[in-house]
Amino acid sequence: MRPPKTGMIPMTKYCLTVTCPSTRGIVAAISTYLAGKGCNITDSSQFDDAETGRFFMRVSFVPETGVAIEDLRAGLAETAEGFDMTYAFHDEAEKLKVVIMVSRFGHCLNDLLYRWRIGALPIEIVAVISNHMDYQKVVVNHDIPFHCIKVTKDNKPQAEAEQMRIVRETGAELIVLARYMQVLSDEMCRAMSGRIINIHHSFLPSFKGANPYKQAFERGVKLIGATSHYVTADLDEGPIIEQDIIRVTHAQSPDDYVSLGRDVESQVLARAIHAHIHRRV
Repeated sequence: MRPPKTGMIPMTKYCLTVTCPSTRGIVAAISTYLAGKGCNITDSSQFDDAETGRFFMRVSFVPETGVAIEDLRAGLAETAEGFDMTYAFHDEAEKLKVVIMVSRFGHCLNDLLYRWRIGALPIEIVAVISNHMDYQKVVVNHDIPFHCIKVTKDNKPQAEAEQMRIVRETGAELIVLARYMQVLSDEMCRAMSGRIINIHHSFLPSFKGANPYKQAFERGVKLIGATSHYVTADLDEGPIIEQDIIRVTHAQSPDDYVSLGRDVESQVLARAIHAHIHRRV
């Protein structure tokens, strides 16, 4: 990353996320509160979900008078109670701690490592866990701890216990399944609810199994893509974060499908992580 110019003082930026029952006056109350605390709003987005009656809001702002995030958090309590509001303040300079899990397909892992190295993905990768040794050297060369934990039908509970130990000890707030080809247990999904992101091709449920791209080629599919979603106990049915597609033709081979599909998977996963760490999901 390019170093800051001499004499420039990094600007503190906070982020406020809010959810509550939809009603009038929420935006006015929040903006009035922040202005009263000497904060300048730089970005604001909100969504009113008509189906659930829930309101969602994300606000980025600069505390121009130097008010501390703890004071902002405590001061909003009275306003929040009046709107039955759940809220959280975040320092945008703090990087989310992430554990990446991978098996034998390394395209997503390599893409994330590159984006992390150049500063395009502002996270702190605290560990990489794999059930194979294929990417040990790549990970260690980035000065990131690598853990190989073999997973079998017989040792799955013990393996997941070891994985969760690493998550706890590193303080990781997010697990990224970068083509990790093991199904997580219901217990692990519940323990990390809303904090595990997965990536897979977008052929489900039409083409399942080990070689969906070959099946898609044989059926004459013209669009392939990828889906990134939160992991739940229901396999591949968690809330979708990001998706994308790319057009293919009969002139391309199954290997072309695989190559193009991997590119899309890498991009979609990176965008999903970016959305999550900036609280934009």
